[in-house]
Formats: sequence, structure tokens, C-alpha cells
Amino acid sequence: MPYGYLGTAPNQIKSNSGLFSVSDINELETKGHFGGSLELIQEQTFSSTVAVVDFTAIKESKYDVHYMTLSNIKSAGDNQEPCNFQFYEGGTLETASVYEFAVQNNSTISSLESHERRSDGASAINFNFGVGNATNEQENGYVYFYNLGNSSKYSFMTGQFMGLSNASKIYSSFGGAVLPQASVVDGIRVKKNAGNYAGFNIKLYGVKQIWVT
Repeated sequence: MPYGYLGTAPNQIKSNSGLFSVSDINELETKGHFGGSLELIQEQTFSSTVAVVDFTAIKESKYDVHYMTLSNIKSAGDNQEPCNFQFYEGGTLETASVYEFAVQNNSTISSLESHERRSDGASAINFNFGVGNATNEQENGYVYFYNLGNSSKYSFMTGQFMGLSNASKIYSSFGGAVLPQASVVDGIRVKKNAGNYAGFNIKLYGVKQIWVT
């Protein structure tokens, strides 16, 4: 039987036709109780020279979908990959060659206009080309994570990025990845393939959902 929002208190429901009025939806979204609403779990911005950015309190037991935005990601070194991902399992960072990913890349870089990047045994998940370190050569994108807190499921990831390469050539990428181990992922690391960051703004959100029975 479908359930809908009662309209008088954020946690009350009643049996109805399963339809929400406009005022119901507006109130639910305002209070952060409507499906698709986001809770900002943590925001990290560049404040010192670092090579990794860790999120270790991700509320994995509360959310089965997480959303991360990566803005103005700048590399201190030229032609480096600033957006690689690894997962923490039970507080231990997984660094073995176990990650799998498949990514489609497009660019205006000669001989790399359209190609695939893929691996079934990588030590980190990487979607992108090498970014430059000149003015405005940076990377931006977003990713979704699925099942991180579910000990009986694999942890999946999808994402999309764009940026300027070390030759100031535009590139874009989209694809997916998986940690093919049934485990509780309780942390996320964003890292460079080498060297340090020169700037970043990274936000991690939990995605709220509505359950219908």
C-alpha cells in the first residue's frame, strides 16, 4: 500500500493514494525529508599543500547513495591526474589492485579525441587525463557512490568530469567503477597520482530517499 506525507509534521505519514500535493512537496524539500534531498556531510577546501583528501565520517549506515562534487581541482605539478579515488573498509584504506573501472574519454587532444580507459585490477579509480597547472587549467566533476555501508553488496561508483589538459585542451569523461568486495566502506579518499594539490573544493552529500511499500 502506498503512503504519503500527512502535512502537519515531518515524520508523520498516512495511507492515501500515494500522491503528494505541491505544498506537501515544498514543505518536505524545505525540511530535507523529500526523496532526492541532500544532506551536506562534509566540505573540504584547499588550505595547505596536500596530496590526498580523506572523508572518514561519511554516514554510511544512514545513506545507501552518496553524492560528491569536485570543483576547481588544481594541480601543483603539470600533467598530473588530480581526481583518483580509493575506499576505506572498516577504517583500513584499500590500496591493492582490486578496483575495476570503465570510462569514456573525449578531448581535443591530438590522437586522444575519443578513447576508452579501463582496468580490472587498478590500485585506484581514475576517470581522467593529466591536467595542467597553468591559470584556469583545472578539473571539475561529480560522482555518485552506491551501497557503501552495505556489507553484503559491492560498492559502485559513477561519475562525470571535464577540465583543461596541460596543453589547455578541453577534455571530458564519464563512466563507472566498482570495488568488487562485499564490505562496509566507511571512508573515501580523493588523491593525486603524484605530487600535491594547488586548490580544491570537495563536498560530500548523503542522498535521502522515500520508501514506498
